[in-house]
Amino acid sequence: MIDHLLVGLGAAFSLAIFPVLIFGVLGGIILGALPGLTATMGVAILLPFTFGMEATAAMVMLIGVYIGGIFGGSISAILLKTPGTPASAATVLDGYSLTEKGEAARALSIAAVASFVGGLISTLVLIAIAPMLAEFALRFNAPEYFALALFGLTIIASVSSKSILKGLLAGTIGLLISTVGLDPISSVPRFTFGVMDLYNGINVIPVLIGLFAISEALNQLEKLHSKEKVAAKFSNKLMSLKDLKNILPTSIKSALFGTSIGAVPGAGADISAFVCYNEAKRVSKNPDEFGKGDIKGLAAAEAGNNGVTGGSLVPLLTLGVPGDAVAAVLLGALIVQGLTPGPLLFTQNPEIVYGIFSSMLVANIAMLLIGLLGIRFFCQISKVPKSLMIPIIIFLSIVGAYAINNSMFDVGIAITFGVLGFILNKLEVPTSPILLAIILGPMAESNLRKSLLMFEGSWSFLYERPIALAFILLAVFSLWSTIRRHRKHR
Repeated sequence: MIDHLLVGLGAAFSLAIFPVLIFGVLGGIILGALPGLTATMGVAILLPFTFGMEATAAMVMLIGVYIGGIFGGSISAILLKTPGTPASAATVLDGYSLTEKGEAARALSIAAVASFVGGLISTLVLIAIAPMLAEFALRFNAPEYFALALFGLTIIASVSSKSILKGLLAGTIGLLISTVGLDPISSVPRFTFGVMDLYNGINVIPVLIGLFAISEALNQLEKLHSKEKVAAKFSNKLMSLKDLKNILPTSIKSALFGTSIGAVPGAGADISAFVCYNEAKRVSKNPDEFGKGDIKGLAAAEAGNNGVTGGSLVPLLTLGVPGDAVAAVLLGALIVQGLTPGPLLFTQNPEIVYGIFSSMLVANIAMLLIGLLGIRFFCQISKVPKSLMIPIIIFLSIVGAYAINNSMFDVGIAITFGVLGFILNKLEVPTSPILLAIILGPMAESNLRKSLLMFEGSWSFLYERPIALAFILLAVFSLWSTIRRHRKHR
């Protein structure tokens, strides 16, 4: 294996591969930072350009876009309170708070380092124990997916800031929104009111753009005409060695969590980020600081979502089963190149597999260097006058919402949720639980109903399946610890 890795590293630094790798990472960062243009979309956009390329170079470029895209979403999340991708929604909670304090450069450097740690550890785990993790992921069926989604939904209480009741209200709104569309089992239309555009449900990307980008633009627009001074003194100071020492244990732990979650088909970087954020908050000595600029919360979210990059390739390469939407596009890229993902790929085309492994190591290093070197350039965004920035945010938001399906209906969804987010912010109701519930709601509902069909209406799957039982116990513990912490705080 070491011989194959060394050969792969040599190929990654060759003149034929290295420029393509850097192009992929840089392009991914740019695409990820633009609201609405997710890592999945970035990989899909560049897929046609790989048709005439050599197999290793093609896969290296696409994986570079994947790695760069997940990190790129944190840039707009931290600077503009606008997650470039759903995976960066949890980054907003503490990242933007640091920007409001004038510490945007510090926040971006922490995000870059945590993302690097998450990506590096997930790649090392991918190289070392890919077959073992894939075998574990195969044990997941409908009961396990339901228990995982239920555990994720308990995080709503954790990210509910001051009031659990308001957080639960927001979560309920999100769950109601997630029921719009065709019934997952019977395909009967629900809450569509005869509107064909609602038959596929409400897309999460316009909701994200509305709740975070447009609502924040409306909020800043209101402040333009008030006498309130919200601009903090800007600092170019990056993270310190003390910051690194503080975030490193959290980053490593979140990276391992993210890798494990990524190896489970269907559980993406957005779920991983919130799960890791919740775990970091649960074990923190100062949980009340989360959401107010806590660097451990920022590091947990970024290490968690980047940890998925390696984890999602575990079932793809070993079993031919994509771990998330990006991995599904990469599966298509492998097939286009005439390769068959699965166990035979390791024996018939080891140079491709280990070329991918080695290039992922190099891509994460490139992401770190580009992220750190570009901080001073990125931070200039926060110095742009609000009167100029607000129209730009609204324009990018509308373009991003439209680009998903080339639909003005999605633009209307984004504007609607932007107004809703603005109103909820005034009422001090958190918006993150809405997004979390919209992501996890369909997963929980469809797998609960499949489980009941599998067990002929019996709820015994909740305690008869060990993995499902473990997630149920984690959910109960997460909810209990959050309620206990709130009571203690009161």
